[in-house]
Amino acid sequence: MFYGEYIHSIDRKGRVILPAKFREAAKAHFVEKFFVTRGLDKCLFMFSEEEWRSQENKFKAVSFTKQQSRTFNRLYFSGAVDVIADKQGRILIPQYLKDFAQIKRDVVIVGVSNRVEIWAKDKWQEFYGSSQQSFEEIAEKLMDT
Repeated sequence: MFYGEYIHSIDRKGRVILPAKFREAAKAHFVEKFFVTRGLDKCLFMFSEEEWRSQENKFKAVSFTKQQSRTFNRLYFSGAVDVIADKQGRILIPQYLKDFAQIKRDVVIVGVSNRVEIWAKDKWQEFYGSSQQSFEEIAEKLMDT
């Protein structure tokens, strides 16, 4: 549903505009509410409400008696916030999430199929730079049947 890579800036009020393509995709799938939380690799994850519920059910099924499960769930769910884009397509990102992702002003918004990732621009460039060379190797390992 979400594809591509877009550079935007956080405004003075802590809002970021969602790319037009993402707003169109959300509208086409009747998505109004999103959930944003701490992601992996120092980015933020943003899910449609339907996808969020699906992810939530998966994580709830993992035994809370396992310490790693409790830790992950605490960090993942305590960071979550529900957001609805305003008429200009902007969402408010809380300061604690910006701090987690080390976002100051410029962000890269990346569509990763069923989720959106929001990266500090410099962190995305760092990740992309260190990952692009191994892309083919990773593809071989993941797609090996």
